[in-house]
Amino acid sequence: MPENQIHGELKKKIISILETITDPEIGIDLWNLGLIYDIMIIDDKHAKIQMGLTTPFCPLANILPMMVAEELKKKLGINAEIELVYDPPWSPERMTEKGRRIFKERFGYDIVEEYRKAYGQK
Repeated sequence: MPENQIHGELKKKIISILETITDPEIGIDLWNLGLIYDIMIIDDKHAKIQMGLTTPFCPLANILPMMVAEELKKKLGINAEIELVYDPPWSPERMTEKGRRIFKERFGYDIVEEYRKAYGQK
């Protein structure tokens, strides 16, 4: 199997794990919330993940990256370096369509539509 295909398969597995780690304050997983900025596969046992937070003052800033690293190690045997990224700042527009649906079901409104009304269309 070509290396880029192997990396693609591993990236899919990593995303499936990220979809199981929920932001405890919002109740949506990190992937669909749009907190994962980039996943770089180094090799079959190492990855680097750039991750944002919903706010730079997030009280879970030390916990969420550790949770990601621990889950990837436990479930896939991957050593993941987690880098917190603050630029660009997170906004609801980073959420996946699935994340938007979950948010709307849980809170009763489309957060992206409300964000765009308040801050303008991007």
